[in-house]
Amino acid sequence: MPTVDQLRGALSTVIDPEIRRPITDIGMVRSIEVDGALATIGIDLTTAGCPMRDRITDDVKAAALKVSGVEEVRIELGAMDEEQRLALRSKLRGGKPEPIIQFTQPGNMTRVYAIASGKGGVGKSTVTANLAAAMAADGLKVGVLDADIFGFSIPGMLGVKGQPTRLDDMLLPPIAHEVKAVSIGMFVPEGQPVVWRGPMLHRAIEQFLADVYWGDLDVLLLDLPPGTGDIAISVAQLLPHAELVVVTTPQSAAAGVAERAGSIATQTSQNVVGVVENMAWLEQADGSRLHVFGEGGGQVVADRLSKTLGTPVPVLGQIPLDIRARQAGDDGTPVVVSDPDTAAAQALQAIARSLTSRQRGLAGRSLGVTPVKR
Repeated sequence: MPTVDQLRGALSTVIDPEIRRPITDIGMVRSIEVDGALATIGIDLTTAGCPMRDRITDDVKAAALKVSGVEEVRIELGAMDEEQRLALRSKLRGGKPEPIIQFTQPGNMTRVYAIASGKGGVGKSTVTANLAAAMAADGLKVGVLDADIFGFSIPGMLGVKGQPTRLDDMLLPPIAHEVKAVSIGMFVPEGQPVVWRGPMLHRAIEQFLADVYWGDLDVLLLDLPPGTGDIAISVAQLLPHAELVVVTTPQSAAAGVAERAGSIATQTSQNVVGVVENMAWLEQADGSRLHVFGEGGGQVVADRLSKTLGTPVPVLGQIPLDIRARQAGDDGTPVVVSDPDTAAAQALQAIARSLTSRQRGLAGRSLGVTPVKR
């Protein structure tokens, strides 16, 4: 006969699709009863209206049926009470009951990259979505915070629909292409503008960082709005270790504006990782390249920033124009996923790998040193 311990072991393989932890580890398994070949399992969902209830039910039933001797499974669904939810939120926050920005905590090893541009229309959000999907495809745990409050586009580019699940004052972010994503666009009715001033913008970014359960991320990408306004300053204050990636096009006018977006690092003490040149050329049928927006803008920005900041700022990569990249973004599937063999996708994959393979500095690391008084 199957035992309760065997069933509990089987259920430990069931991963909550939003929290991404075993349901046995987060208190979702309320009870397990065995009556011959019948297993009755009580599951407490995080919320009564959990959008993943059907998937969790199917996964629990499938796991239980793998136990030798179990021929029938009965699932009794319930919902966590206030005390259970409080315990879960505290557990997810590492034992801290109140919201914290985990990326600023000692020992946190998440790489944080803020994707910036001097002006709109250079493909910054497309680059962000594709870098995230490429990193996730390489097996990394990745999150994207759409910090472009007025011009949000990340939900559409990643194909995310609906709102994050609410666990009281905690938000469980939707996951698309194995990327966790949060955007103000998930809370605003379609077509409605966001009309906020500085303090509200700062508070929105702070809440997205502290109230969202990001989990143990390898990389967090922030899609910044164009320019050097309130949000760029707020990100520098809330995430002082965030590093900047500047996106530009080859056009000289765009390059000049992009330089200003990178130069904000002189005032915020942030590090500029490098420059991405988007829309670098259009591949012709005969194999030649048509430089629609000119040439060399990315290198110009990199050279000027290197001189301004006093540290080398490389060109991380050049991404060619490709209609499939635009179509993929419109369809909600980044081109690195839909057409990974295209030149644009390969350029984006190379940039993603260059960012994730960089050696880390000592910021945020525990040195294992204890001060001694004399």
